[in-house]
Amino acid sequence: MPRTPVLSFTDRGLYCAAGNFYVDPWKPVDRALITHGHSDHARPDHRRYMGVASGAAVLRLRLGEIALQTVSYGETLRIGDATVSFHPAGHVPGSAQIRVEVAGEVWVVSGDYKTEADGLSEPFEPVACHTFISECTFGLPVFRWAPQAEVMADINHWWRTNRDEGRVSVIGAYALGKAQRILAHLDPAIGPVLTHGAVENVNGALRASGFALPPTTLVTPETTAAVAKGAIILAPPSALGSPWARRFGPVAEAFASGWMRLRGVRRRRGLGKGFILSDHADWDGLNAAIAATGAERVFVTHGYTQPFRRWLADQGYDAGIVETGFGGDEEAEA
Repeated sequence: MPRTPVLSFTDRGLYCAAGNFYVDPWKPVDRALITHGHSDHARPDHRRYMGVASGAAVLRLRLGEIALQTVSYGETLRIGDATVSFHPAGHVPGSAQIRVEVAGEVWVVSGDYKTEADGLSEPFEPVACHTFISECTFGLPVFRWAPQAEVMADINHWWRTNRDEGRVSVIGAYALGKAQRILAHLDPAIGPVLTHGAVENVNGALRASGFALPPTTLVTPETTAAVAKGAIILAPPSALGSPWARRFGPVAEAFASGWMRLRGVRRRRGLGKGFILSDHADWDGLNAAIAATGAERVFVTHGYTQPFRRWLADQGYDAGIVETGFGGDEEAEA
């Protein structure tokens, strides 16, 4: 008996005909279910949006006063002939996987995810399904992450060393998710924590959503080198090497990203220091997450899709590739 076609792959996004909605569409649609607030998944100009309550403030920060229906994790909704629920993805605070069931057939759209609990984002929960749509940003065996505690200890050691040598530490990290993850694990005894406006705007939205973040000081045009003495500054990667960063006197710069696993990327960026820290699942995390769903069929999207699809097929999965509008800036800074 043929499977029920729960989602189809269109030029606007992942479409559910049974419920007449899209998941993370990249062109304007009537109804969009959104996994999280990164710009490649949460696009403007949709007529109606749906997302988890803990991500609502970030969605409004990014998209303005949208028509947004919020739901809780695990809450079940009936949309047309489809049953829908949102489940933690562990990617960033307020991120979700979306489960869609039609006539007993279950598909899960993962959005972006990571399987290591970071102490801030709602931890990833595997969701049983027949078909799983998985990112594979880091879908090669070379991408394996050290435990978060080790990376954060390295960041604190680097900051303390810079302070003792009279340098201000500037760390480039994606403004939504990565920056707050680092912030949550900094040692406040080392010195003050300053933030670029792009990071602080997200901090404010997350604090308003109930996420507990340590205190920070916003960098303004009036912020002097004396104020920043001994500090660590959290900034988007675009601020590295800029006049904005150099204004604080002697600085040490670093970039936190999974791409720091590749030495060539660090050299091309001209960085003396890189921390391997990603909000995406590594090779082991991808494989473990997929296995935990019990899915027979897996579609992979954005990342190393060709080699990862071949690997999954070799493991016995019915594996395919979905071409999407996901990736872009967020993926480049992953």
